[in-house]
Amino acid sequence: MHKYEAVIGLEVHAQLNTASKLFSGDATRFDANPNAHVSPITLGHPGTLPRMNKRAVELAIKMGLVCQCEISTYNYFARKNYFYADLPKGYQISQHTTPICKGGIINIPTTNGVKGVKLTRIHLEEDAGKSIHDLDDALTFLDFNRAGMPLIEIVSEPDMHSAEEAAAYLTEIRKLVRWIGICDGNMEEGSLRCDANISVRLQGVQSLGTRVEVKNLNSIKHLKHAVEIEIQRLTDILERGETILQETRSYDADAGITFSIRTKEDAEDYRYFPEPDLAPFLFTEEYISGLKNQLPPLPEVVASKLIHVYELSPYDAEQLTEEKDLYDLYEIIAQSTKHKKQLANLLLGPLRAQLNQSDGEWKNVKISAANFDELLTLISEGIINFSLAAQKILPRMMADASVKPKSLIQELDLAQDADADQLYFWAKSVLEAMPDKVAEYKKGKKGLIGLFMGEVKKQSKGKADPKQVTSILESLLHQ
Repeated sequence: MHKYEAVIGLEVHAQLNTASKLFSGDATRFDANPNAHVSPITLGHPGTLPRMNKRAVELAIKMGLVCQCEISTYNYFARKNYFYADLPKGYQISQHTTPICKGGIINIPTTNGVKGVKLTRIHLEEDAGKSIHDLDDALTFLDFNRAGMPLIEIVSEPDMHSAEEAAAYLTEIRKLVRWIGICDGNMEEGSLRCDANISVRLQGVQSLGTRVEVKNLNSIKHLKHAVEIEIQRLTDILERGETILQETRSYDADAGITFSIRTKEDAEDYRYFPEPDLAPFLFTEEYISGLKNQLPPLPEVVASKLIHVYELSPYDAEQLTEEKDLYDLYEIIAQSTKHKKQLANLLLGPLRAQLNQSDGEWKNVKISAANFDELLTLISEGIINFSLAAQKILPRMMADASVKPKSLIQELDLAQDADADQLYFWAKSVLEAMPDKVAEYKKGKKGLIGLFMGEVKKQSKGKADPKQVTSILESLLHQ
């Protein structure tokens, strides 16, 4: 593999968060019966005319702004002509020579530091419908609910050279579109999906090799695997002295392969021409500035604040900025508590685990900042230990946001036991019951302190002060 270099460019399609489709009033909801959200416009009936969705245009510009693109003040749509069963009109309304956003950059983390992946363009277009092949052995079913959905296509330069870089790039785009609220980023539902253009060339060669395109990758894991497969396949072809065909391929996740679906069309095959049923549209600099002022601070900005103002670790800052709803919750509570590190631990540990188990969302956490602060203060003062707070108190607070942590501790009799005599009794009885393990500890197996601590925790029903117990155990073990 050191003989060759992979060259990768990605085309990411993001469905925009609008209530209606790009050129009609049909709803964009995902969970509808097949062909429930269609109309004569969506189905391309003769005589119907498209009408542009202003909200979709705004969201496209916002993505361009966060990607440092040049926003085109003069725009028009074009017809992209090709036949596909789920493309009702026989053409797609897209953009060709005048993308709404030009250039730009996406910064991604790599093992060698941050890398800037250059963008070619971001343009608006409508989605096609959906062909369903697995309901009948002989028939293909067509669902046009997705036809006409507003998309932006984010096209990168061939600027990536490994599956890891491609996965990091898609991860960052998903994070950005969700952060600024233009797309829910749900890859399973298809609201964010990716096509990968891949070629291989000898190391040191500047010209690009023949590329293949792998279509409709709907998870970051699938993207990474498909790119790895294609790099190996193309390398093997070159090593055998054979010719690589320019083609479009699909990825079979179950079989772990890619397979050819058609030879690749070039731009001239699509016969682009200006869409005659939609007028050009223009933006003023004041309009663009107004949209820029609506954008929230970006993840790298708030991460810097978390590190330098709240004194959190870079790891905590990275985790807290993975999702905007998580960061917003942290920021609201942080304004009301001095326990900022403990708050991060609580959100990123037990609360995140609880939400994952229940398929809950950060935006639906209703516990007040005052109650969070009270719980954190009780932990800090040693009234209750972190483990019991996470296991017993937090779930009750999630179930009833009005309940007070202090009253719950009293109701459940969870106050931490700091009585030295009682702690000594528990620790001594544990060690006396495990003489063989004590002998192993004294021979150097120091990790057994965790076992002893766990037994004390059982005897005390979680109420023993961990710090004091650890100190007592160590004292007894070194006698």
